[in-house]
Amino acid sequence: MRRLFSDIGSLIEKRNAIILAHNYQRPEVQDIANYIGDSLGLSIRAMEAKAKVIVFAGVDFMAEQAAILNPSKIVLHPDTTSRCPMAWMLTPELVRKYRDRYPNTPFIAYVNSLATVKALADYIVTSSSAVKLVSQLESKRILFGPDRNLAEHVSEVTGKEIIPVPDHGHCPVHVVITLDEIEEMKAKYPRAKLLVHPECLREVRGRADFIGSTSQMIEAAKSMHESEFIVATENGLLYRIEKLGKKAYPASKYAVCVEMKKITLEKMRNCLLEMHGIVRINEKVARKTRATLERSFELIGVEVPWSRK
Repeated sequence: MRRLFSDIGSLIEKRNAIILAHNYQRPEVQDIANYIGDSLGLSIRAMEAKAKVIVFAGVDFMAEQAAILNPSKIVLHPDTTSRCPMAWMLTPELVRKYRDRYPNTPFIAYVNSLATVKALADYIVTSSSAVKLVSQLESKRILFGPDRNLAEHVSEVTGKEIIPVPDHGHCPVHVVITLDEIEEMKAKYPRAKLLVHPECLREVRGRADFIGSTSQMIEAAKSMHESEFIVATENGLLYRIEKLGKKAYPASKYAVCVEMKKITLEKMRNCLLEMHGIVRINEKVARKTRATLERSFELIGVEVPWSRK
């Protein structure tokens, strides 16, 4: 592994590259990354970097998003078969079908969706911004996809009618976390606070001490006085929380994203060495998506990242 770290370090310098790693990546991939975080936050960090090449250690829609927000840079995806199952549950054809069924109803695309879906959205949200943005809309009815559990969470908080698109959209990793497992872990670690991602099932969210995105969960663990946490999301986040000097326990041993874990140091070295896995996005799709992201940022009162340049 030491040799791989050395090889990748040399290639980063040679290519004028940076490595972005999602919070769910393998520990060794997180360790070599320049930045670690959630998908949108990482893409924005890449915009601020002077690097010419971006290696995105994450699933497909994340690499797409980095390419959309960094059109002048080369974005490499170390394993192009690393795909988000939930993102593939929502197609452009399905979005159009729901739009026809519910005319004059805004469609919000969760950031965990493909670029072709984002290009059809009125707004794009993350798990951390969804509630805030929906609260700003005048419409009492919203189309939201592809995650039905996040849609349900947003509806519970805002009181608005949120129609999931599709009605079966879900993250396979988060839905394997059950209430029975939560109760077992709470009994085993009674002092531990329960951190829950909003993609989890309703009954799991109902037991949470804190509900939020991966980055919000890290900040919560950092700010809370407690030293122990049960973490209801993909188990890669445990490593980040433990690096804060806290104890982190998985809500479920089965909460592992095999797609995220496809990314390895060997694949990262090879993609930098051979410059393969280049992510290319249709310019019309990219332009529409950037415009929608800009509209979404402005609605929730956040500075549009590319206006800083």
